[in-house]
This record gives sequence, C-alpha cells and structure tokens, in this order.
Amino acid sequence: MTREINIDGLVGPTHNYGGMSFGNLASANNKGQTSNPRSAALQGLQKMRQLIDLGLTQAVMPPQERPFMSGLKKLGFTGNDSDVLQAAYKVSPALVSNYSSASCMWTANAATVSPSPDTADGKVHFTPANLTAMPHRSIEGPQAETILKAIFADESAFTVHAPLPANTLFGDEGAANHNRLSATHADKALEVFVYGREALNADDKPSKFPGRQTLEASQIVARSHRLKPDNTLFVRQSNSAINAGAFHNDVVCVANGPVLLFHETAFDDYIGLEETLKRAAEPLGFVPQMVMAKNAEFPIEDAIKSYFFNSQLLTLPNGKMALVLPADAEENMASKQFADACVSGDNPIDQTIFMDLRQSMRNGGGPACLRLRVQLTDDELSKMHQPVIMSHQKIDRLEDWVKTHYRDALIVEDLGDPKLLDEARSALDELTQILELGSMYEFQKDGASN
Repeated sequence: MTREINIDGLVGPTHNYGGMSFGNLASANNKGQTSNPRSAALQGLQKMRQLIDLGLTQAVMPPQERPFMSGLKKLGFTGNDSDVLQAAYKVSPALVSNYSSASCMWTANAATVSPSPDTADGKVHFTPANLTAMPHRSIEGPQAETILKAIFADESAFTVHAPLPANTLFGDEGAANHNRLSATHADKALEVFVYGREALNADDKPSKFPGRQTLEASQIVARSHRLKPDNTLFVRQSNSAINAGAFHNDVVCVANGPVLLFHETAFDDYIGLEETLKRAAEPLGFVPQMVMAKNAEFPIEDAIKSYFFNSQLLTLPNGKMALVLPADAEENMASKQFADACVSGDNPIDQTIFMDLRQSMRNGGGPACLRLRVQLTDDELSKMHQPVIMSHQKIDRLEDWVKTHYRDALIVEDLGDPKLLDEARSALDELTQILELGSMYEFQKDGASN
C-alpha cells in the first residue's frame, strides 16, 4: 500500500510578525503586531489532530534553532551568546528579527519531494530548498537537510540531497512550487515544476514582486531526482499572479491525484497547459481533471486574501477527496461561494473542512504552507524515524510541551532578550527528547554559552 503522509512544521517559540517577506502581502500588512507563539503552535497541532481523525498519516518536523546564533556570530559579533544577541540587536533589530524568524514552520518550503514510483533508482528523493529570495529564509536549507536526514536516514529507501548552490541563479523554494499529478499516489506521476523566472534569460520580463523560483533550479532538482523527462513538466507561473501576492504557486494552485485546482490567473495559458497535461498523462493511464476558479467570479484579490488555494487537497481512506481550508476562506464571500461550488455537481472534491490557523495566516501561511507531502509505501514508511509520526497521545504530549515553554505574547522587541534565547533552547532540548532525535541542534552539540 502507498499512502501520502503530511509532515507538518511545528511552530517555533520565536514566532513573530517581523514583516520580512517582500511580495507576501499578509506578512507586510501584519508587520509589528503582537504574535502568540503558544496559540500558533497549538493551532498547528490541532490541524494535525484533525487529519488523524480523518484517517490520514500525520508526522511532524521540529522547528529549527532560533535565534540562529552561529549565523549572528559569522557577522562579526563576539562574546558569549547573550552578548552576541544583545550586541546584534543594538546594531539592528531587523537583523535579529531575520535570524529569529520561525518561518521554517512552513515545511512546504522545506524541500521538493519525488516519491519512488517517479525516480529511476526507486528511492524517495528530497532536495532541501535554498530559499535564497529572502534573507530570513536563506538560513533554513542546511538545518532542513540535517532534520530530513534524521527523519529519513535509511539510505536504502531515501536520498536526501544537499540544497542547491545559494545564489540568485538557482533560487529554489521547495514543494510550494511543485505539483504531482497521477491516477493514485501509488502510480507513476507527472511532476509539474512551476517557476517564476528564467534566471539565465536576459530578456525575461521583470515583475513588481520577484519570481522566487527559477527555471534553472527546477531543472536541477528534476535531474538530481532522476526523473524521466517525459513525465516532468516545467510551467511558468504568471507575473499577474506573482504581482497580486502569489509569491509561491501554492497560493493560487493545489494538486492531488489527477486533480489540479487553480485560479484562472495562476498561469498565462491555462488552456495550453491543460492540453499539455493531457498529452503527458495519457501514457500514464489517467486524465487530468482541471478545476478552475474564474477571476470574474472569484477575483484574484479575494483568492490571495482568503488563501483559498493554499489548502490541503487530500484523498481520504474511503477514496473521497477533502479540501482543508483556512477559516479565512469561509469568511470571504467569493471564497466561500467557490468552496461550495467545488463540492457540488460532478466535481471531484467531496467535502470542505475549515480550520483556524490565524497565527500562521497573519504571516502569509495557510494549511498547505504548513505541510510537506510525502508519498510512501508501507515499507518506506516503516523505515522513516517513527517517533515523529503523530498519534493523539503524542499530540497531547506536544500540547503540554507547548504550554510549558511558549509565550502567549511576543513582540519584535522581545527578540533581543537573552531570556527568550534560553526559553527557546530549553524547549528545543526537551523536544529532541520527545521525538528521540538526539543532539541535533548546534547549541546541543557545541555547549551553549550564555
């Protein structure tokens, strides 16, 4: 049996609204607001609990180390960790904010994943994203690689690659710009890489907001994953979608099985795309099902505001499809009307489920941002690190852990406080014990000095 597991990012103790993501309208609009790390983490855990109740396999990815002290030390700050943090904050609160971001909770950006039916060597391949477009995210790649190698350590089944070279030619944003279309999770698939710009094309027209994913990066990942060229497509995201605030394709598009659910503005030529998908899918024995929201009925502004397409489109154990949406999508009239249309008539989606993820949403991350999808056979599932697979009992324990260690209010000014550094490290140290990950963080290996 092959199943899709959702690996959700656990929100870290330094979750804050620093407004650092250019082109992400929610992040910019909520800059400087008071965040609630405790509520954010509990909301994420509740989403995991609900997916377990739907009969799905759910796992968790731990937060990365924040504040990222070794990164600050490389910038010339000296002394013990408290001294370094305070000195850096005195020089630039914005700098410390970048190195304290909890954005790694959005594991859709942790890596691109190709399951074993798609790869030439029959292994599951992971390439951690380098996330070069945003400074606060560009520090995530090496730690993501470390975490993925801990979870998927068995090299007989898994290959975890290094992130691509960290430069503007190879900007890679992970699974947020990657779709997989297939008859079922167990079958060979079309892997559809969506890019925002061609870095080596001098004539590539500029956008108001940057196209974060490059064609060149997508091509490298496809080669590294040993994908068959006939089953691999590279599709351009429209500049109009990027300029409207769709900084990743998963803000205007989501796929599952044979279904591609997308906004009319997501691609410049959706008719041509449908024809291309049908031709490529025919040898694989399935017909893609295109479900499109028309801009005249569901304006792109409402799609971005509600984060409708940043949803989880899931195949349930009974074979039916469910669409997990943020609560914001239920409160927007145009979004709610389209959600109702998706489950009416002959559409392939059977039910909609709305979840409260407001803490994440205010930074521009909905249900799809919070999870990395991995299709695994039962044998492959048995070879991954079992303690990160969630159950109600494990979620109960993590909820108690959050309530013990997380603050219920955090402002940007708190990020320069050494007490927050101590709190975060204490939390992560205990978490590695709960998840049986060993001394994974740098402060555990080096012996933190405060």
